[in-house]
Amino acid sequence: MNPETLTNLACQDPVVRMLGDWCSSLCTSAVILRMSLSFFYAAIIGYERANKRHSAGLRTFILVALGSCVAMLVDQFIASKGAKVTIPLSAATVIGIAFISSYSILYSARGQIKGLTTAMGLWSTALVGIANGAGFYSVALFAFLAQVFCLSFLPPLETYLKDHSNHFEIHLELNDNRKLPDFITTIRRLGLVIDDIEANNAYVNSGLSVFTISLTVASPELKKYKQHSEIIEALSSVDYISHIEEIH
Repeated sequence: MNPETLTNLACQDPVVRMLGDWCSSLCTSAVILRMSLSFFYAAIIGYERANKRHSAGLRTFILVALGSCVAMLVDQFIASKGAKVTIPLSAATVIGIAFISSYSILYSARGQIKGLTTAMGLWSTALVGIANGAGFYSVALFAFLAQVFCLSFLPPLETYLKDHSNHFEIHLELNDNRKLPDFITTIRRLGLVIDDIEANNAYVNSGLSVFTISLTVASPELKKYKQHSEIIEALSSVDYISHIEEIH
């Protein structure tokens, strides 16, 4: 996309119409505004992640947003000089951040996936920085507000849906692997169906027999009245179970 087309699109932005055409150019004031907005949006998202003790926090999100914003500004500056590049710096930046974000996704010994939301948060924050750098202020603002909504207000709904789903996974630690048939019998009596059982080799030689088990709630009574936490609490009282928890 040539700089003239990009400028015309930016001029149609409601924020540009409100503040004036100066913020759609590459003047010093417009550059400072775009970088400041990227910093501010990323700081709020980063604070939310850091407050919940996730791997990527305040500084990481700010650096990602600023880097993406600067990459887009550099692309526009190069294009304004009539130069052509095979791969825009902004595109390479987003790809690089996606690659780096993948390293924040971890698999725990209990089969739980950690850091997926943070990884996607980094990637989407990079896109917010790109939008700010391009002068699409309203797009960046809407994307930022959508991020805040997803991270702050959707987790309770997500938890509710998971708790009331007919399918869930558990991490099970038995004192004796010979008790696995007894456990299977117990959960079948409760009205649960086993979809899959996988032994966890991370606990070899620990003295425990550890399994990841996928379950389906088949009993109409359980579907209607019991949450996953209540089912797990009932199972935890069995004497040969060392530990049991739901995998989220």
